[in-house]
Amino acid sequence: MFEIEPEKAERFSDAGEFVETLNTLHKNPVPQARDIFSAKSGLHICRAPGRLDVMGGIADYSGSLVLELPTREATFAAIERDPERKLTIVSLDAAGGGTARAFDMPLADFEEHGKPVEYERARERFERDPDTHWASYAAGAFLVLMREKSMRFHEGARILISSSVPEAKGVGSSAALEVAVMQAACAAFDVRLTPLETALLCRKVENLVAGAPCGIMDQMTVTLGESHRLLPILCQPAVAHDTVSIPEGVAFFGLDSGIRHRVSGADYGSVRTGAFMGYRIIAHKEGFSVKQAKEGKGALDIDDPLYKGYLANIDPSVFEGSHAKRLPERIEGKAFLDMYGGITDQVTRVDPGTSYAIRFPTAHPVYENSRVHSFARLLAATHLNDQQLDRMGELMYRSHASYSSCGLGSAGTDLLVELVRALGPERGLYGAKITGGGSGGTVAVLGRSGAKGAIEEVAEEYERKTGHSPYIFSGSSPGASRFGCMKLNSS
Repeated sequence: MFEIEPEKAERFSDAGEFVETLNTLHKNPVPQARDIFSAKSGLHICRAPGRLDVMGGIADYSGSLVLELPTREATFAAIERDPERKLTIVSLDAAGGGTARAFDMPLADFEEHGKPVEYERARERFERDPDTHWASYAAGAFLVLMREKSMRFHEGARILISSSVPEAKGVGSSAALEVAVMQAACAAFDVRLTPLETALLCRKVENLVAGAPCGIMDQMTVTLGESHRLLPILCQPAVAHDTVSIPEGVAFFGLDSGIRHRVSGADYGSVRTGAFMGYRIIAHKEGFSVKQAKEGKGALDIDDPLYKGYLANIDPSVFEGSHAKRLPERIEGKAFLDMYGGITDQVTRVDPGTSYAIRFPTAHPVYENSRVHSFARLLAATHLNDQQLDRMGELMYRSHASYSSCGLGSAGTDLLVELVRALGPERGLYGAKITGGGSGGTVAVLGRSGAKGAIEEVAEEYERKTGHSPYIFSGSSPGASRFGCMKLNSS
């Protein structure tokens, strides 16, 4: 039997539930889950929450300020070292339906000629089988530690995952998985990382092994976030500011549209690529040649006080006056490459045979960064009146409209935003916007702390119109670094 540490039991009620899951694995109908641990050595357990993207979203990869809230829902990972050099990963059904996903691989598959394989090789391995691609977010932690921290794993690991963070809802489920596994693996194999290092390495897992071109905000939030406080992150490239308390009487909610969201999807990737193409066009007009771009010198001068290498640092008035009209609405990939040589993004590439939207994806981070800063200034008040909340809500509505202009909207999220706006301040609801990568997923809502009834009314009306009953996100919990790691020994 396993027993939870008293301090964890006091702060994390779901940790006790996970320990109970471990203690009843022998009753699990799925053999892979029932037999996952040998009980010959201790378990290392880590916890990482999801995240609600309040403001900033896809502007993170362009250097914007973002405001993120860790969710009440979280992912747990338990790791036991295995004398056999292989990874065995079992993910339990979150709904408790007695099912599980299982995956195993020899650690030798991550090696070639005694060295860690290239990330591209590992990514191709997981992409070949869509049914097991989910495991790349967990197994990838080991390859990243091998490549970035020169780890040599003489033993393997048996990993059990249990998560209450809904998948494909745009609330950072993949980041929660990566961080929980990475932190547990480091504890099990005596690897020391700072919380920021953990977040940065987990983004490598997602970008380079799983092949999803996300920014940094998810991994930083689920690692560094604090309960019931917003985490401001300046994504240049990854600077976490002090967390900000949510003013008294104010709350943030999330409503799941039921439309599956995928960061690895074509819409998100093409919009990100289009933003970097727009950035490259602006850089070229500032004096960088095609030859410099091909040599990897396509960035604007990092010391330039106006740009510092990020689209988000362009003032909206400067963008409108100097750049907007010069950007094409769309451009073919081949034509762009012939003229500009390439982009500075290390995650995406321009496909010569694809037509990319440029103007709106480039404009979005410029205006979004300005909106987030305005939102943060209003948030600094100890008590927010209706007028201030109205202004904050309008910033969220504008952010939502900008997502749609980029091609990242969806009928479901639009309907949720319309339903929130229809109830409005009279019912304690002030603003709403699509979150994260867009194209479905979850809508974040700004409201009064007593507006849960109005949120439920929105959910009921959405179900009446669409047939889907939205999951409601409310509440919060600390990030993974606050949880740390539990070491459990069987008695």
